[in-house]
Amino acid sequence: MADKHLSTQFDSELNGVSSRVMELGGMVESQIRQAVYALLQFDTDAAERVIETEPRVNAMEIEIDRELSSIIARRQPTARDLRLLIAISKTTANLERVGDEANKIARMVKSIIESGSARALPCTELRIAADLASGLLRKALDAFARLDTAGALSILKEDDLIDAEFDGFVRKLVTYMMEDPRTISPSLDLLFLAKAIERIGDHAKNIAEFIIYIVKGEDVRHTSMQEIESALK
Repeated sequence: MADKHLSTQFDSELNGVSSRVMELGGMVESQIRQAVYALLQFDTDAAERVIETEPRVNAMEIEIDRELSSIIARRQPTARDLRLLIAISKTTANLERVGDEANKIARMVKSIIESGSARALPCTELRIAADLASGLLRKALDAFARLDTAGALSILKEDDLIDAEFDGFVRKLVTYMMEDPRTISPSLDLLFLAKAIERIGDHAKNIAEFIIYIVKGEDVRHTSMQEIESALK
C-alpha cells in the first residue's frame, strides 16, 4: 500500500512538472507569434513585448529544472522514469532556446525598423518559414503532451521544409544586396533573423526526438530517417 501511495505521489509530481513545461511552451509560442507579427507589420511595440517576456521564460526554465532535481533526489526514479525526467529537462532547455530565438527576432526587427530600410527588404518572404516553424513547435508540444511518436516522426520529416525555405530566402537576399549595396547592413540583420526562424524548427525537431526517447528508449539523434522509422516499428 505504501508503494502505491509513493507511486501516486510521483505521478502527481510528474503531471505537475509536465503542466509547467506546457505552460512554458505556451509562453514561448506567444513570443513567436508576437515576433512574427512585429516582423510583418514593422511593429516596434510588439517587438518590445517579446523582449519583456524573456526574463519570465528564463525564470520558468530554472524553476522547472529545480523541480526535476528535487523529484530525482527524493524519488530515486527507475530507469524509465529517469529517462522521462531527463527528456523533460532537455525539452525545457529547448523551449527556453526557442524563446531566445524569438527574442533575437524581436531585436533584429527593431534594428531593421530603426535603419529605415524595412520597406525595401523582402521581410514578408519569411512568412512561410515563420508559419512552418511556429506550426512545428505547436505540433511538438501536442506530441509531447500525448507522448505521440507518430506525431514526433511527422515533425522530423517536416523540418526539411523549413531548411528549404531558408535556403531559398538566402538566395533572394543575396540578390537584393547585389542590386542595392545600401541594403547590405539591414539585409544581414534579416539574414540572422531568418536563421533564428530556422533554429526554432530545429528545436521543435529536438523535442520530437526526446519524445521518441521517452517512449521507445531509443536515442535517435544524428540518425537517418530510415533508422528512426525502424526504431518506431
